[in-house]
Amino acid sequence: MQYRTLGRTGIKVSPYALGAMMFATSMGNPPEESERIIHRALDAGINLIDTADAYADSEEIVGRALQGRRDGVVLATKVGRPVDEDISHRGASRRWIMKAVDGSLRRLRTDHIDLYQIHRPDPDTDIEETLSALTDLVRSGKVRAIGTSTMPASDIVEARWVAERRGLERFHTEQPPYSILNRGIENEVLPAAQRHGMTAIVWGPLGQGMLTGRVRKGAPNDLRRARFSKHLSDERRIDVVERLIPLAADAGLPLTHLAMAFTITHPGVTSALLGPRTMAHLDDLLSGVDVTLSDDILDRIDEIVPPGTDVTRLDQAYLPPAVLHPGLRRRPNPERAAAGPAPRDDRATPDGKSAAEAPAGN
Repeated sequence: MQYRTLGRTGIKVSPYALGAMMFATSMGNPPEESERIIHRALDAGINLIDTADAYADSEEIVGRALQGRRDGVVLATKVGRPVDEDISHRGASRRWIMKAVDGSLRRLRTDHIDLYQIHRPDPDTDIEETLSALTDLVRSGKVRAIGTSTMPASDIVEARWVAERRGLERFHTEQPPYSILNRGIENEVLPAAQRHGMTAIVWGPLGQGMLTGRVRKGAPNDLRRARFSKHLSDERRIDVVERLIPLAADAGLPLTHLAMAFTITHPGVTSALLGPRTMAHLDDLLSGVDVTLSDDILDRIDEIVPPGTDVTRLDQAYLPPAVLHPGLRRRPNPERAAAGPAPRDDRATPDGKSAAEAPAGN
């Protein structure tokens, strides 16, 4: 395992990281099996584990699995997505962050979090308020470094500006979606993060299960029946997969290895999140950790999916309020004023790491 530096923190992490959403009991695995998978990943050299308070009991399972092994792990979790029906138990306000961090520490059975991330941008909270609270957590020792997840490039730049001018902690990482099928972050997010000394820990490297090779044109498959399966039946994505499969064969690689190697080739990406549901899924992905793609193969991928493009936009990706709600794009009129403010975007699908992607390893 060739370790990399997490932004400018000096923290060394593995290029493959373990995403822990699939370890929630509600996803179907017994906790004991999830703990065995975590131990297998650690034994193989993976040292970065990423979870979130919104992933049901995932933090508790990770916390139990790390007893006696905590010092060797870079432990990351997130705050911001709804965790229950209480409208105050979400977002990036100081009030919620200070409460949520203590809950995560308790569930993870640790006295500090190595990387604490804002799960989604919170348009209702000023970024200075968020950074001020996170700065206090770093100075108190509860948190070592801070990051974001699925944040637009403009918000990344604003957060950096505020941190510099207010003497606050700056974000060191961004966690966006990235795969051969979704390369949109190459336009602005990755360049902005690199310019400001941040690095990316990417989710969805196997394209929500599409890049396992189990979804084929005209063939039945169990992934299409999985939760959040809209993208698994998208003909445009399936057509691209049909072109990638012979390319992987020409390279002498399983499609999963081609897909994973692609994501960690970009210089702005430090780690790609695996989300194995079974030990076999994990072992398959680990066997490709040393794969390096030639320029010829990378050029051929560029021909199939041009740099900076998404085959289709992911439903689970963040969209700003003005894109989601028509009333924010139109001049006021009496009818809209009577209808009240546009609703918040509190879609509960956590980080896009759905059951549909389990075999893909995210």
